[in-house]
Amino acid sequence: MVSWKGIYFVLALFLGSFFGSVFMLGPFLPLMFISPAWYRWITDCVVATWLTLPVALLEMVFGAKVVVTGDGFVPGERSVIIMNHRTRMDWMFLWNCLLRYSYLRLEKICLKSSLKSIPGFGWAMQVAAFVFIQRKWEEDKSHFEKMLDYFCDIREPLQLLIFPEGTDLTANTKARSNEFAEKNGLQKYEYVLHPRTTGFTFVVERLRGGDNLDAIHDITVAYPQNIPQTEKHLLNGNFPKEIHFHVQRYPIETVPISKEELQLWCRKRWEEKEERLRLFYEGGKCFSATGQSIIPPCKSELRVLAVKCISLLYWTVFPPGMLALLYLYSFARWYFAAMVVFFVAQQKVFGGLELIELACHRYFKKQQKFHDTKIKPN
Repeated sequence: MVSWKGIYFVLALFLGSFFGSVFMLGPFLPLMFISPAWYRWITDCVVATWLTLPVALLEMVFGAKVVVTGDGFVPGERSVIIMNHRTRMDWMFLWNCLLRYSYLRLEKICLKSSLKSIPGFGWAMQVAAFVFIQRKWEEDKSHFEKMLDYFCDIREPLQLLIFPEGTDLTANTKARSNEFAEKNGLQKYEYVLHPRTTGFTFVVERLRGGDNLDAIHDITVAYPQNIPQTEKHLLNGNFPKEIHFHVQRYPIETVPISKEELQLWCRKRWEEKEERLRLFYEGGKCFSATGQSIIPPCKSELRVLAVKCISLLYWTVFPPGMLALLYLYSFARWYFAAMVVFFVAQQKVFGGLELIELACHRYFKKQQKFHDTKIKPN
């Protein structure tokens, strides 16, 4: 049954992303055609302000407790984050961890391409240059190549979240995973799915080749109770009481180089996850004996609290403020209508703002090469 808590949570996130895309991100879109690198940095910072909202709502309004154990992060480092996919919202819950231990503006997520069509959420994801995939490697490889090369070219620190399992853990996906394990003589898993290593190895090789990778963060996420499997569960008010993250950091120098060894390395991490989650759910439902966070965060809890309070206040006032602006001023209504038409039309014509951004970058890169060749002395 739908609850007021669920409606409030979804409505707050939707209105924030919808009006934020139009009034906060929209004015910076022309910068894409002037300097894609500056456009990327500025819009990442703007998007990061919205990413703090679900963190604030989950913890301050709905009382979720976040526990982080393991190695932690080196602030600002470039990494690939691999995580088990327990629910469809794991990627959003991870922001509770990254707010404390890293910088939200650095994170990019690999998501299914259908999400980019969602008004508000999808528009902001396009501006943020998230990596949208079809889940068909033949179609995804070229797009991965272009996106990763772009991030390497602009030298912007990147923390790319990928789910090697490809989908969340359900009865149906577990059955398919076990069928795959039986055919290939592998162990059947109870708490994770067998990872698909093709995309993972490609991402690591490409970023390492572009000198844009410092470490791999292997994160295991678990929920002791109230596991919200889908968006519907959140709408029904089924918010997690606790979210546990166990972080293992592997400096890139310690990660195998060859593709075959890298695939085995990834599979080994999932074997460890299965055992770690088995001990979690069959034991005290915590990754450490204390049941408390044991990693010193790079930000104090006072600073995190201040960020959450400011975020909650700002995003509570912002949507009504924009509605008042639309009611009072005709120029705001014309701008609003033009931006909505633009967001919808550009996706139908060009496929998404991240693709336009890539095209702009390639153009500027080509122009720079031409300029360098022209002034090069004979």
